[in-house]
Amino acid sequence: MKLKLERPIVFFDLEATGINVRRDRIVEICVIKLMPDGERITRTRLINPEIPIPQAAIDIHGITNDDVRDAPPFRQVAQSFFDFLQGCDFGGFHIIKFDIPMLTEEFGRADLMFSVDGCRLIDAQRIYHRKEPRTLTAALRFYCNEDHTGAHSSESDVEATMKVLEAQLEHYADLPNTVDGLHEYCNPTDPNFIDKEGKLRWQNGEVVIGFGQKFGMDLRTLATSEPGYLKWIMRGDFNADVKRIVGDAIAGTFLRKPEKK
Repeated sequence: MKLKLERPIVFFDLEATGINVRRDRIVEICVIKLMPDGERITRTRLINPEIPIPQAAIDIHGITNDDVRDAPPFRQVAQSFFDFLQGCDFGGFHIIKFDIPMLTEEFGRADLMFSVDGCRLIDAQRIYHRKEPRTLTAALRFYCNEDHTGAHSSESDVEATMKVLEAQLEHYADLPNTVDGLHEYCNPTDPNFIDKEGKLRWQNGEVVIGFGQKFGMDLRTLATSEPGYLKWIMRGDFNADVKRIVGDAIAGTFLRKPEKK
């Protein structure tokens, strides 16, 4: 690597149960420490998150609940990783917005005060986005080899967008050319989502909560053990589908998962 080092730098990546850094948990951590003398030290470890891994996350990283069943929880390996990271700078992809906050939360739950104050952070995603801007002007230049001379004029922006889309359809052979197909491509839905926001989800044929402290708990159990929580949902700012299904659960009627045809 051409990177000139004055002290060790750790490149790392986390796989997790989701993207909420406060609610979700790490399921795998990989750290590669590069030393100024060229030595390279790699540590990779599966982690038991102690909460169910949603299917949506499994579909992304491929790590299942069975894979982590016998793995240690983060608190058991936290001190070892904490010591390994001392005195290092950090690098990765999207680490500033996700991996570092997630790791900080996990260390905090293990009573370790992890901080990157005084550390230098290299985020390859930020370099990528600065070098390859994600703007309409950049897209028109990339796909159509045209300069967007009327940028931020409404009509010019609309015309440019249409040109970009047409060029994308020509450029990517696997891109669908129907409105339905492009809608699905631009708005992928998790097959386990019951409502469009995923507040309720399917898990093992049961409707479960898809957010907050009750994440993964099924309505059938909550209706008996914590009906007050379901009543709180009914009073809260949730969409109509969620309130209808939860209201039925309070009344003793539980949604059944449709059978695949």
